Amino acid sequence: MNTTKLLLPHARAHLPALALLSLAIGLGAPPYSFATPQAATATAIGDAAVEPEDELAPILVEGKGPRFVSPTTRDQIGRIWAPAYINGRGPFRLVLDSGASQSAVTVQLAHYLGYTLEGSTQMLMHGVTGSALVPTIRVDTLNVGDLTLDGPILPIVPDAMGGADGILGTAGLLDKRILIDFRHDKITITFSRDERAGFAYQTVPFHFLHGRLIVINVFIGGVRAKAILDTGGQVTVANLALRDVLALHNSRQRSTPNQIVGATKEIQEGEMIATPAIELGPIRILASQLTYVDAYIFKHWQLTTEPAVLIGMDALGQLDTLIIDFKRRELQIRTLDSR
Repeated sequence: MNTTKLLLPHARAHLPALALLSLAIGLGAPPYSFATPQAATATAIGDAAVEPEDELAPILVEGKGPRFVSPTTRDQIGRIWAPAYINGRGPFRLVLDSGASQSAVTVQLAHYLGYTLEGSTQMLMHGVTGSALVPTIRVDTLNVGDLTLDGPILPIVPDAMGGADGILGTAGLLDKRILIDFRHDKITITFSRDERAGFAYQTVPFHFLHGRLIVINVFIGGVRAKAILDTGGQVTVANLALRDVLALHNSRQRSTPNQIVGATKEIQEGEMIATPAIELGPIRILASQLTYVDAYIFKHWQLTTEPAVLIGMDALGQLDTLIIDFKRRELQIRTLDSR
């Protein structure tokens, strides 16, 4: 069996603000697992005034550079942007987030579409570092490729999406196939036709946790761990259980203080530690350092006692092509050196 090696850029000592923003909406929870909706006046996020010139700027999909896929670079970690149509209008940029059970939009997009948030129903949003009640809107339709959602309720996320207009969660994708071509700046969402991996692709099976959360069995330094595929997360984050087991093999490991900031804007302290390769079946990702943190989301998923890691875009963005076939429960991966 061939083994493919990927080398990740060194993690920076201080992560950018909202580095884990997209791990936000009902992460890995069963469909519609939010707290019971309650009528309430929208919080400050919903009451923010939006000037007309501010409304349009993040909506237009124009300009130079990548439109729908933003590849990882050494200086700026990108995320996958899917072109979406809401109520027949668009396209709008939604960050594809395999760690979110529902889609969401920013307050600017909600206002642009003509929705008011005053007195809107609220939902509980689970982020990496905490949870918060957020306002919601109900739209008529949401379309991305072959994905069509009728009348979905969309939570409102903070306007800190790096230019995106919201999040595309996994609701409605369980019979779909997502192809992300980083090299050609292309993303397609189609119905899965049970297609096998093509030439030069490696396959990695996955299973679902809590209904929709994509989980891969991996090995890190010989330690078996659960890896959550997190296309919405900018960085790769591990829990303390993995840190402690790895420490048994290397008691002299050194750490550097670090922080992560989630969608709820709460900050949690963590530490960066040199870490062995992450082995996803035939693929080995050589991550020089991972951030270990006792994150809220690991507790929400009940993943605090066994080694677990969230594989973010600092790893996934190094690939040539990534296919997520929900129906086959399989990742089909082509690396840069296998073209």
